[in-house]
Amino acid sequence: MSVRRVLFLCSRNRLRSPTAEQVFRTWPQLEVDSAGLSPDADTLLSADQLAWADLILVMESAHRRRLQSRFGGQLKGKRVVVLGIPDDYDFMQAELIELLLKKAGPLLR
Repeated sequence: MSVRRVLFLCSRNRLRSPTAEQVFRTWPQLEVDSAGLSPDADTLLSADQLAWADLILVMESAHRRRLQSRFGGQLKGKRVVVLGIPDDYDFMQAELIELLLKKAGPLLR
């Protein structure tokens, strides 16, 4: 079975996407990374990260739109899924972990 490379994106890469990276880091057959789309992101999304990823999971529809407008040409053949998780949680908050497992888990099994 091959390894899937999953990239989690949110706005500033401080709460949601780094939590997702932590949660799924130990899952078998997965390599995970995370980044943000805002200029003040802790880790700003790079073209290299996009090239590396097999699957891109964004937290909100606005993230997909921002990704499309900024990196449209590099998204050819990439699957981008909106998880629909609002920016209402702290890093590693139990409710956020539960939501990530429920919404992203089935896509990553």
